[in-house]
Amino acid sequence: MASLKEVKSKINGVKKTKQITKAMNMVAASKLRGAQTAMESFHPYAEKFAEVLGNIAGKAGDEVSPLLIAREEVKNVHIVLLTSDRGLCGGFNTNLVEKAEAFMEEKVNTGADVSFTAFGKKGRDWCRREKLPIVDEYLNVVGGKFGFNTASTSAQKIIDAFLNNEYDEVHVVYARFMSMASQPPVVQQLLPIPVIETVESQEQVAEEEKGYMPEHICEPSPDALLDEMLPRNVYVQLYNALLETSTSEHASRMKAMDNATKACDDMIESLTLAYNKARQAAITMELMDIVGGAEALRG
Repeated sequence: MASLKEVKSKINGVKKTKQITKAMNMVAASKLRGAQTAMESFHPYAEKFAEVLGNIAGKAGDEVSPLLIAREEVKNVHIVLLTSDRGLCGGFNTNLVEKAEAFMEEKVNTGADVSFTAFGKKGRDWCRREKLPIVDEYLNVVGGKFGFNTASTSAQKIIDAFLNNEYDEVHVVYARFMSMASQPPVVQQLLPIPVIETVESQEQVAEEEKGYMPEHICEPSPDALLDEMLPRNVYVQLYNALLETSTSEHASRMKAMDNATKACDDMIESLTLAYNKARQAAITMELMDIVGGAEALRG
């Protein structure tokens, strides 16, 4: 059995760990509120942007943008992997890396070469360990403060490479924020841009309900607008993925620190019980020594 001093030292150590995990939980909760607000504020813009893009695509001519054309043969696949820069957030980064690895193996099995753009140290370090080609890396973005320009800058590099036939497909692996308890990793295709569904049916329903809807006049032409909006659509998708991953990281860290704090409470309770048993055993031994000494003097 451990000595009283050893058990007491362990209890003090666990209490200090509990203070750290509780503080980290509070910091994560504070950052989560800001990240979630930014994410929810951006969703209406992303939805409206997709709606307008669909309307313009329906009015565009027969000439198709190269960003919409799927390649006949996919030889080079580029993956944008979003992870955090720090750990202590449960299985958040592990799940993202495993998702990227499974998707990579799927593409490699078809004979394609895979390269990466890494957002976050965890994803970058995994790529380095596995000796995977990293085209670009961005640190201290996910979980920190970043703007739309971060997404637009990296997305424009990817678009240029796609137009130069360096990539045949581009996908992003990120954590989708569903709730505080669920942030599943998902793979989303960025390029070529998936088929844009028009909202003609929605317009017909609205026209039947309202009776009349004015026709929107596009200046310049729908084709010119589409050429401008399609790259921005990639910016929007990547920025939305960054927002969702950032929110998911804070939620995952908050949950992990909450579980760690509860585990510390359980350990303190267990160690306190062990301490009391050790103290009781020590007292019993002292009493036995006293009784034994008294009996020896009598004899």
